[in-house]
Amino acid sequence: MVNPATSEFKRAFTSEEFIIPGPSAALPVRLYRPGTSSHKLPLVLYFHGGGFSGGSLDDAEFPAHFIASHCPALVLSVGYSLAPMHPFPAAPEEAYAAAIWAKRNAKKLGAAPELLIVAGDDAGGNIAACLTLMARDRGEVALGAQVLIGPMLDPSMTRLGDARKLNSDLTEQQCAQRYKQYLPQSMQRMHPYAAPLECMRLAGLPPAFIATAECDVLHIEAEKYAAALIDAGVSTQVARYSGVKHGELHTHAPLLREVNDFLRRQAKQSIADFIEPQDSYSQI
Repeated sequence: MVNPATSEFKRAFTSEEFIIPGPSAALPVRLYRPGTSSHKLPLVLYFHGGGFSGGSLDDAEFPAHFIASHCPALVLSVGYSLAPMHPFPAAPEEAYAAAIWAKRNAKKLGAAPELLIVAGDDAGGNIAACLTLMARDRGEVALGAQVLIGPMLDPSMTRLGDARKLNSDLTEQQCAQRYKQYLPQSMQRMHPYAAPLECMRLAGLPPAFIATAECDVLHIEAEKYAAALIDAGVSTQVARYSGVKHGELHTHAPLLREVNDFLRRQAKQSIADFIEPQDSYSQI
């Protein structure tokens, strides 16, 4: 695991917290800005994990900091309403509002509006995936790529792995409780903005990087989603990390390196003028 105390991890960057408009209330966000003055930076919207009913901006601190520092990119970590007080569709609608705000304010922030990317882990991976569907369907904002880290994609729970055999830190019972709080009505579990695996129309989505953990009941559904995206003609990279558990995935150094490589490839034409030819991770 990366040690945030190392000098390599603590590259020049700044962060600030503020609020942006949401559908019904203001949304808390934390902006991570790398130590570069370029105006060709990607803008990554990051959604934290927590099983739809927990988590906060602090839970996204590690991957957001890493991506901002090493990609480099502007990373806007977005707080969203939590179940059961705010069940579906509150979170994806807030994510969509954040994407609209990011598009309109990208230049002011110092980012390239054509390089708007979504990312998230756990429940945040679900929200990021669903946001790509909403953006495609509504046509108000174009997303350049999606990064899904150990995402929860299947409320039907028909594709879960065996927690005991996988030595998973996430169990079927925990998943059931999370979905019960987030999707209290049974029909909601078939809605594509809550269950991307149920969506029959995946063409036209942005390129995807999907990361799974070997010791995680969710890796089967995430890999099935990757296969479905590929079948739909969506450029997709999928990586399973050996010996890693669900809760470790979003701070796993090899994963974060691959995320940065993926983002660089997606944005290479616009950011090639300031990205170093090779980034060093020797101290990680």
